[in-house]
Amino acid sequence: MKIIALTETEFDKFASNHKYRNFYQTSNYAKVMKVEGFESAYLGFYNNSNDLIGASLILHKKVWLNYKIAYAPFGFLIDYSNNDLIEEMTYKLKKLLLKQRFIYLKINPLIHCAERKKNGDIISYNPEINDILEILKRNHYRHHGFNKFFENQKPRWTAITKLTISNNKIYQLLSKQVRNKINKANRNGVDIYKATHEDLTILYEFIKRKQKKSINYYQALLDAFQEKAEIYLAYINPEKYVRLSKAYYEQELEKNEAFNDTLQERTRKGQDVSKLINTKMESDKKLGIYQASLMKATTIFQEHPKGIIIGGALIIKYTNGANLIIEGFDKNYQDYNPNYLLKWELIKKFNDENYQYFNLNGIVGEFNQKNKYSGLNEMKLGFNASAIEYIGEFDLIINKTVYNILHRNRII
Repeated sequence: MKIIALTETEFDKFASNHKYRNFYQTSNYAKVMKVEGFESAYLGFYNNSNDLIGASLILHKKVWLNYKIAYAPFGFLIDYSNNDLIEEMTYKLKKLLLKQRFIYLKINPLIHCAERKKNGDIISYNPEINDILEILKRNHYRHHGFNKFFENQKPRWTAITKLTISNNKIYQLLSKQVRNKINKANRNGVDIYKATHEDLTILYEFIKRKQKKSINYYQALLDAFQEKAEIYLAYINPEKYVRLSKAYYEQELEKNEAFNDTLQERTRKGQDVSKLINTKMESDKKLGIYQASLMKATTIFQEHPKGIIIGGALIIKYTNGANLIIEGFDKNYQDYNPNYLLKWELIKKFNDENYQYFNLNGIVGEFNQKNKYSGLNEMKLGFNASAIEYIGEFDLIINKTVYNILHRNRII
């Protein structure tokens, strides 16, 4: 085997057709990570017949003196089930990296362990996973374990909604909670629209506290992926909010008055009205809610006639999927549920555009014990999503002495 540097064009051509292709293993992502201080290299793995049988984007930077760390985002694009291939590639890669003063190389291969239901029950299991894990361990890749939370560089668990049926059928399969929140967002006059890249400053206000990323990082994402990167914003449409609030209030008022008339009539006749009283009380409760909503809508219409932007998201489209990179919303308008409506509108849009899946990004692998991420799982998996479990993160230690010193002192 030979390890040879590839050009961007050579690498992207190979990567776009590989089984484990993903937008992190692209020259576009390499440009993004330059903002984070990483340099990049494109390595090609050639067999003795001079066939290109594997490749990888390697991100690297100096961390201590002239020592460097490396990262192959979502792993090498290679056949992990071939022990001889992994053994030879690893041996030659370690030899190459040691000469260049690397401490370790991190990988987190895009290899599925299992697909699970929202309660954690297994839908399907990768029969090769144990063999692949054994091959990697045998070749001295240090596994970080089958963690359940967000301990790794990238989430080990993600929520994926498959876009293989109609929007109407998907809607029917959404959880009751998700449907209710989508409907509430619509009643509250929330609309979703595709923004421009110039609107990044607006989006950044909603996401800047979620990750330790500067606005320059997100600008680099937009610049690198160009038309494949999209911003969507959620806003309160005051005219719609007033119109719908008024309609709901008037409809309920009409029902309430009819209940009241019927209640009085049955009371005069000495009939049992216990069920009707409960129905009337429920209507009174709804009437109060709709009246309060109408008052809020009127205030917003008066104070913000052009509307209020209350949330947004950044999407990257790659091959046959759309990926939710990050989202956020104004906590003052949490009850308007912009994040629920935003996801639903994106699912419908990308389904109509014939994408095969919508990646809702990270979740956790704890489905039984209540934890601080339970709400996150409930929301994302409520969009008829499957929980996808990946194999996890590995460190290939190049310089064990330096690795142990820096790891012990928490420098890496």
